Amino acid sequence: MPEPADRRYGPAPLPQPRGPLSAAVTDALRRPPHDLPPDLGVDLDPADAFGDEDLQLTLFLCYELHYRGWSGVDEGWEWQPTLLALRARAERPFEAALRRLAGAPAVPPGGVAAGLGELVAADDGPSLAATLQRHADLTQFREFVAHRSVYHLREADPHSWALPRLGGPAKAALVEIQTDEYGNGRLDRMHAELFRRTLDRLGMDTGYGAHLDVVPAVTLATNNLMSLFGLHRRLRGALLGHLAAFEMTSSLPNRRYGNGLRRLGLDEVATRFYDEHVEADAVHEQIAAHDLCGGLVRAEPALAPDVLFGAAAALAVDRLFAAHLLDSWAAGRSSLRSPVPLPVPPTAPPGVAPGVAPTVPPTVSLAVAASAAVTPSAARPVVV
Repeated sequence: MPEPADRRYGPAPLPQPRGPLSAAVTDALRRPPHDLPPDLGVDLDPADAFGDEDLQLTLFLCYELHYRGWSGVDEGWEWQPTLLALRARAERPFEAALRRLAGAPAVPPGGVAAGLGELVAADDGPSLAATLQRHADLTQFREFVAHRSVYHLREADPHSWALPRLGGPAKAALVEIQTDEYGNGRLDRMHAELFRRTLDRLGMDTGYGAHLDVVPAVTLATNNLMSLFGLHRRLRGALLGHLAAFEMTSSLPNRRYGNGLRRLGLDEVATRFYDEHVEADAVHEQIAAHDLCGGLVRAEPALAPDVLFGAAAALAVDRLFAAHLLDSWAAGRSSLRSPVPLPVPPTAPPGVAPGVAPTVPPTVSLAVAASAAVTPSAARPVVV
């Protein structure tokens, strides 16, 4: 089947392997579908499932077959039984680690919406958003955007797996949220497209999956978490809880991200993605907690603990992600792994006249930026 020439929308090229398991999978995917060795991955027992590069990339390789696929990879791999069996073996330690990390939040007397509010209120993760607003330099902000590009260039897609698994008020609520995420049918308003413009104004590659090789395991884990929940019907409650946590913790951080870009001299084209989320997610917060998750639990009361687990897992893994970035910057090093050059220069997005110079400084590849000495601003306290 011919693949589209427009690399903005995928499929992405296969990433470089990060260990023996991901090497075996990428090698297999380059060939026609065939049975994998039956003992592949049977000894998986990672000490740190969230930091294990080989495990997280293996999961991502398998999950992406259900999204845009991989460039040059036979689409028959999506449902190849022995690859699905390997994915299941890789999912087991990942899900077990998630449950240890997130715990089992109790459903309070006030119900699931109240429980979501309590989880969000109790979240005491490191203030990555405040650091990006007040202290981060341009190199660090570009790193943050590279991390988030893995999700934002397919924003909302993982949660859309829930649509065929819902009915009634919960489904209507999810459709309302997702309709906004997808720009109400307008390409230029889709959140993934708005993020692509942010990448472009920062002089970064806007291709789907372009930054996959440079992000570490913890970044892949934030994405694999959504795919794990989305691709298993038994975890539909957790998927909706994850989305609710996203929406309930989005408005203020996105305001800070936008303000951070303005502090660095970026224009409204660069900040629109974040500015859009300030208003939209303030509305989505109530819909997600009361109509989406509340509607699901009214129809299926037994799923209330799953909803709170999904929310707790989202918050806990995001704390790990934030800590990785802040600890890296505080130590004067890049938060990315062995970055590669990102040579795409900024272009004039819709609504900006060609030839008008963007406000962002000239393109700097993350490879150069990450290997350079961190600027003095990185030495300031990062938790505020």
